[in-house]
Amino acid sequence: MHYNTGYHGEAVPLVRRFVELFRDAETVCVPSASCVAMMREHYELIARNEDDPRLLAEVQALLPRVFEFSELLTKKLKVTDVGAHFPHSVTYHPSCHSLRMLNIREEPLTLLRAVDGLNLIELPNREQCCGFGGTFAVKNMDVSTAMLAEKKACVIETKADVVTSLDNSCLMNIWGGLHRDGSSVRTVHIAEILNSVKGLAGGNA
Repeated sequence: MHYNTGYHGEAVPLVRRFVELFRDAETVCVPSASCVAMMREHYELIARNEDDPRLLAEVQALLPRVFEFSELLTKKLKVTDVGAHFPHSVTYHPSCHSLRMLNIREEPLTLLRAVDGLNLIELPNREQCCGFGGTFAVKNMDVSTAMLAEKKACVIETKADVVTSLDNSCLMNIWGGLHRDGSSVRTVHIAEILNSVKGLAGGNA
């Protein structure tokens, strides 16, 4: 949020903190496409602008080990079926960062199609933004609200029980709009769906 709003200096300590915490990790799994996009697209630039060779070297060494959740499963671990059970109709909203910055397209769909009991329904105009975009929703409220209204209409059209995505920020925005309208549609991160098994609440709710 700092960096996207123009406070680049304030973002530097966060980059240093991330490197400090994860420099020795074999793999870093991130359940947010927008966070991974920030790291891949901007961390190296931030380090270069700081003129800090050590920070730059550490960022460059760490980034190849950072994976978005669905990437980790399908690309690194070569797993497409985790044995999940989720007997609900589900529609998938691809976040802007997952599509346009990480080029994640089929990976989450492949994972969802393998879930026992799950009925995957295609979301109309699925590549259209939900209108959140972090501070965009605050600074451009009218535009954001109009974009969300279109996304909500598409969700309702599917008649799905659940909307899922790779980004909780999108899910929070979509749920807020649906909730205010009195809709019963739930929003659930894909990791929660893949964690659902028979006999547990998540799989039978």
